[in-house]
Amino acid sequence: MAAREYDVIIIGGGINGVGIARDCALRGIKTLLVEKHDFARGASGNNTGMIHGGMRYMQYDVGTTRSSCTDSGYIQKIASHLLFRIPILFPVFKDDRVGRLLLEGAEIFVEAYDIFQPLKGGKEHTRLTKEEVLFLEPGLSDQIIGAVTLDEWGIDSFRLTLLNALDAQNHGATVRTYCEMQGLKRDESGCVVGVHIYDHLARRKETHEAPLIINATGAWGPRMASMCGVDYQLRFGKGIHVVLSHRVSNYGLIIHGVDGRQMFFIPHETGTIIGTTDDDFYGDLDQPPVLDDEVSYVMEAARRMFPDIDSYRKSNSWVGVRPTIYAWGKNEEVLSREHAVIDHVKDNAPGLWSITGGKLASYRKLSEEITDRIAKILNVNTPCSTHELRLPGAPQDPKISHAKEADSLTSARLSYRHGEIATSIDANEELCLCEPVTKGEVVHCIKHEMAHRLRDVRGRTHLGFGACGGMHCLLRASHLVALHKNLSPSEQLLQLEETLDFGFDLRRPVLDGANLANEELFHNAYFLTANLDQHFELARTDDARGGLHVSPAATSHVVTEEKRN
Repeated sequence: MAAREYDVIIIGGGINGVGIARDCALRGIKTLLVEKHDFARGASGNNTGMIHGGMRYMQYDVGTTRSSCTDSGYIQKIASHLLFRIPILFPVFKDDRVGRLLLEGAEIFVEAYDIFQPLKGGKEHTRLTKEEVLFLEPGLSDQIIGAVTLDEWGIDSFRLTLLNALDAQNHGATVRTYCEMQGLKRDESGCVVGVHIYDHLARRKETHEAPLIINATGAWGPRMASMCGVDYQLRFGKGIHVVLSHRVSNYGLIIHGVDGRQMFFIPHETGTIIGTTDDDFYGDLDQPPVLDDEVSYVMEAARRMFPDIDSYRKSNSWVGVRPTIYAWGKNEEVLSREHAVIDHVKDNAPGLWSITGGKLASYRKLSEEITDRIAKILNVNTPCSTHELRLPGAPQDPKISHAKEADSLTSARLSYRHGEIATSIDANEELCLCEPVTKGEVVHCIKHEMAHRLRDVRGRTHLGFGACGGMHCLLRASHLVALHKNLSPSEQLLQLEETLDFGFDLRRPVLDGANLANEELFHNAYFLTANLDQHFELARTDDARGGLHVSPAATSHVVTEEKRN
């Protein structure tokens, strides 16, 4: 261990990977983190958008509820600008199997959850009559007999992941995206001592060494470990969400599927998130599909609670695969959400650890536990401080909300995403009206938040997340990326196509009728506009050089569109 390039190499840019990287960097441990795409591409960026305790876990995994509530309290201190309170109604129907008894049982259950509320700054429950519930939310079914309340905290999970990565970098860690693992390096004794990667941005192969390699790739973990002959199992749990383009209610709802599975109906920022499902998954982890019957299942549950739900526009969906700890003979939804650390010394691969399980709300605790073990091996005595030190942009006083004090919706959204840093970002020229995003914010993300591609900007700012699907903003944003990343017109257009296709693939499963026809019309019209724009830009450039030719980029998308159609 005397000669080494890094102390630890972390593979995976999800919430667990960046959380471990931040904790290591804060303790002075020389750290490299590599991610093959951008941050939060898996379950970390495709969840219900809540730091919640997991009330239903109390039935079979109370430890997860306790740890999640504890970490929720810490996250509120270190990233208070990213969180917002969501009051939730838990209505009970008169045709439920035990009717009034279920309402009593729901209150007893939520009353037990109240024990954990102080840990996460929550409020105690209240029991409501049918009349009181319908006064708060008139759109609910008149078949309910009452409700109990609870509250949770919403969060932008992508930005939480990003801020942990940025803070790790600020404290000395080397953090690199678009670096794909191609193999693990062993020494003469068989110890795993390094990684072989391919940097897609620089287009070169590299090898880096460290005595400890942490496999934090989530559902991709077994695939990565197999590169050195290690085999372990996970139960892959697929979850999909349906997203509405606007807020349906200012209250969250606990709803149930036809099979009794509990789901959430959550007002989140400018939209509404409904989900999630939980099904064993055996397909392609890189392209898990959102199926029509999954959308129907989610919407059936929402319709029972909110009968008029079909009059609201479904605008988006997303899907993630949970890396759940393997267990045989259990239903998917009762699998433990706890985490585990596998030291592969027993698999003849000393130096390699794999992280399994866990959930967004308790990522910090997981990171502390693993970094404690790393520090012990490396003889580092610096204690954990991730529960005390604020993430970039977080206000010193967690009770201060700069978003509430903002004088416009655009300023409020900037303050929500960037906290105190928002004052240094130009808020004047808006690129997107659905999700107020400014030109200055896009440039800030490119310069200071490791955004290398247009799709990266989408995740950091929600550009194109709104009702328009990016039809009014992505082209202008692509010009900014091209300018600051020195892209050719054809490269700019390819990134624009990639981002539009990615958004379309998520919207397509929830679109039907006029919405689908409108989407396809705009999608094709957008490329016509983009191609003409690129053609004239090249024409102007060539004219200045004394020549004129037709842009290859302007003709390349004819084939692409034919394939899509």
